[in-house]
Amino acid sequence: MTKWIKDSEEDPVVISSRIRLARNLKNDTFPLYSSKEEAANTLEKIQEVVQEIFSDGEYEFYNLEQLEPRDRMRFMENHLISPGLVEQTGKSAFYLRNDERATIMINEEDHLRLQTLLPGLRLNEAWEECEQIDDYLESKLDYAFHPEYGYLTSCPTNVGTGLRASVMLHLPAMTMTGYIMGLMDALKRIGLTIRGIYGEGTEAVGHLYQISNQLTLGETEQEIIKKIDEIATEVKNREKNTRNFIMENRKIEIEDKVYRAIGIVQNARMITSNEAMEQISIVKLGADLGLIEGEKYNNLIELMMNIKPGNIQYRSNKTMDRTERDVLRANIIREYFR
Repeated sequence: MTKWIKDSEEDPVVISSRIRLARNLKNDTFPLYSSKEEAANTLEKIQEVVQEIFSDGEYEFYNLEQLEPRDRMRFMENHLISPGLVEQTGKSAFYLRNDERATIMINEEDHLRLQTLLPGLRLNEAWEECEQIDDYLESKLDYAFHPEYGYLTSCPTNVGTGLRASVMLHLPAMTMTGYIMGLMDALKRIGLTIRGIYGEGTEAVGHLYQISNQLTLGETEQEIIKKIDEIATEVKNREKNTRNFIMENRKIEIEDKVYRAIGIVQNARMITSNEAMEQISIVKLGADLGLIEGEKYNNLIELMMNIKPGNIQYRSNKTMDRTERDVLRANIIREYFR
């Protein structure tokens, strides 16, 4: 199950707010260029500090190399670690807080990637939590910092504050009407980007998108967060307005899509992860528009995560091929909507 998304008022559009900070240790080789021995030394330094600062049991430690591939995939699918951390399996590790809303990633693209993840539009709260973790670590670790350029990072686009603020939104109406393309162009012109569900280089499966800043140099943390917060609010309102438009002008079309999707999720015997997310997304839209009602239509974003390949295999406690996963996924979804 996905802890971070629980116990929250489900917003029909805004799914989550994430703050991520990139930090490096002075005089240590960047992880992408370090040997396995150098990466192990960096990991040991950070482990000592984390264990000293945080109370026993508050965070759990995971070494990527010692995890089953399905478990690595599950953590990534639940947005608890980045795809980049998984790519560095031979060198990387992470600490995950018990509530799953804070992660300390070690030896990804940078020595440290600090992440806080909260449901809904709560960037300021996520920033306060992440800043506190960063301050604790910086008091014990010698960060790579330049008085003019700020925090030094492996990728030049992260130099400066090292801050990436992002908001995940569910935008089915803007996608169906094609308005999403205009939004992408508009965001690019003001230095922001819109990406798929897992960030850079990923597609927007299930009509889920992430809006984030592109650069971290030249603006303060507060300025970056304020901009993302304002834009996310504006996009949320546009999505709601677009939903109202299609209900007024294309109601029969949207009803047809919703009830076809219900037929698929209630009856499919095999279904891929991408198709399942698309159909569940449409069912969620129908529930948000009041076309269908019932408790089973709550927490559909969590269902989307739980039927991804890593989560499917974790639930079964075994490695499965694609066909086995597709059959089990259909069974899980049918049971959910029964």
